[in-house]
Amino acid sequence: MKLSRITFLVTLVLTAPAAAQLQITPPAATPSPPSAKSSEKPKEAPKTKPHTITKKKDPAPAPKPSASPSPAPAATVIPAPPADNPNVDLVFGAYQRGQYKTAFDLATARAQAGDPKAMTMLGELYSNAMGIKRDYAKAADWYKRASDAGDREAMFALAMLRIAGRGGPVDKGEAVKLMASSAKLGEPKAAYNLALLYLDGQTLPQDVRRSAELLRQAADAGLPEAQYALATFYKEGTGVPKDPDKAVRLLQAASLADNVDAEVEYAIAMFNGTGTPKNQPAAVALLRKAARQNSAIAQNRLAWVLINGMGVAVDKVEGFKWHIVAKTAGKGDPELDKQLADLPADDRAKAEAAAKKWLGTK
Repeated sequence: MKLSRITFLVTLVLTAPAAAQLQITPPAATPSPPSAKSSEKPKEAPKTKPHTITKKKDPAPAPKPSASPSPAPAATVIPAPPADNPNVDLVFGAYQRGQYKTAFDLATARAQAGDPKAMTMLGELYSNAMGIKRDYAKAADWYKRASDAGDREAMFALAMLRIAGRGGPVDKGEAVKLMASSAKLGEPKAAYNLALLYLDGQTLPQDVRRSAELLRQAADAGLPEAQYALATFYKEGTGVPKDPDKAVRLLQAASLADNVDAEVEYAIAMFNGTGTPKNQPAAVALLRKAARQNSAIAQNRLAWVLINGMGVAVDKVEGFKWHIVAKTAGKGDPELDKQLADLPADDRAKAEAAAKKWLGTK
């Protein structure tokens, strides 16, 4: 993999959906800037092999920050209360039930008594305007207190505020230190975002091996974004030995956790039997799921398999519906446009009506 192809946004902003491709073949694993994602359509397979779908290689999506701050709520941290502290359990319970004002009142009392988890909770409530007015300065103050007391979630949350310049000036140096400390204490979101900084090569010197190590740490902890990103590393041999089987297992894990990009690529792997037993019905079902989650790539791929009867019965109306929907999201397909023009008028009208219904337009 050419490192020149690896680029990321230093500000860790969230990016668009990832690309994927049908041979159906998976997208190139090179993480590229957001989110990372774009792709070309699958081309019709040679007539001698009607069961396959081929297409040009697309750049793979870059990993997305796990909890990057955005103009709305900042990094979301849901602290897990210590099992032996019933008072903090009450705070956390109120938070989980959406009783944010109650959580705030309870957490304030506990924080004043020196409880770092309660301090982190106050930072969360202030940062995301839950039960109180948003105040990044107060959020940063409470995260700082909890961080100084050793709370890894507060360290990560404060790092994200420092990167975004919320509650204080931008301070990437402090953010990196906080992330590193949080990751060392086992916070998967910190390990994941630190991996992106090592991959980006701007805030930190580029180090794909260190990036892979951090991604593995976060993936082993069950973070779907890290599992998906590490899968692309194994697929291309970036920072780790190339291993398609490990890549597919990671895609499966991320897919089970509802990572849409992973669903698309895992569906492609199952469709082709790449690194996993071929199972085209299951692959098409997973493409349907991702399409319904508004993945334009999945919608485009689903259109192709339905229109051409690849691994599923031909359904041109449904297929062209998804083609039209994908096209509105920027995944136009000239070849499918031509086929749509040749579709009988009644079927074309049905497909267009179904697409409008899905899109909520008249």
